[in-house]
Amino acid sequence: FGISSNETFVITTTNRMEITEDNFSKLVHDGVTLYLLQSVDQMLLLATKERIEFLPHYDTLVKSGMYEYYASEGQNPLPFALAELIDNSLSATSQNTGIRSIQIKLLFDESQGKPAVAVIDNGSGMTSKQLNNWAVYRLSKFTRQGDFESDHSGYVRPLPVPRSLNSDISYFGVGGKQAVFFVGQSARMISKPAASQDVHELVLSKEDF
Repeated sequence: FGISSNETFVITTTNRMEITEDNFSKLVHDGVTLYLLQSVDQMLLLATKERIEFLPHYDTLVKSGMYEYYASEGQNPLPFALAELIDNSLSATSQNTGIRSIQIKLLFDESQGKPAVAVIDNGSGMTSKQLNNWAVYRLSKFTRQGDFESDHSGYVRPLPVPRSLNSDISYFGVGGKQAVFFVGQSARMISKPAASQDVHELVLSKEDF
């Protein structure tokens, strides 16, 4: 790496956890992205990219909650899909000590790309690993064995909170990813953990799949 013998450096995960002799053995999974930095809190000069490898179940993309939504007793199915997306924000903001803010924006300005639905909240944020887990968790019925389940089962809902504040508004419970692909062709999640300076971005594209 071109590091001189008198120069100090650290190796960290994307969540800025320093790799030491004591915790090195925990890095048993392939595909873990590491940073080589001068300090744990060093600002990154460039954005880094990490490809997530998994096999999604075809129902997620082909059906995308369609059976549940179209079985909504003749009602407009779109609000049910939006409810799934708002659920994620309700979970993320359930432990806020201050004001909880959740916004829904419908973007039709094609100069910024294709029309989009944006759900924005001031929740706790997700690390790159938590975004990875959200993308993979429960998506595949074919690869849920061995290391796959233990490696990607870290995305869990927060502890129960009062009914008016919890994430039980979705009627069908088909999941945020199915709701995304029911509404559109791709998802872009941008998140900054409260205790981190790094902003993490996840892109899921039906075209790529």
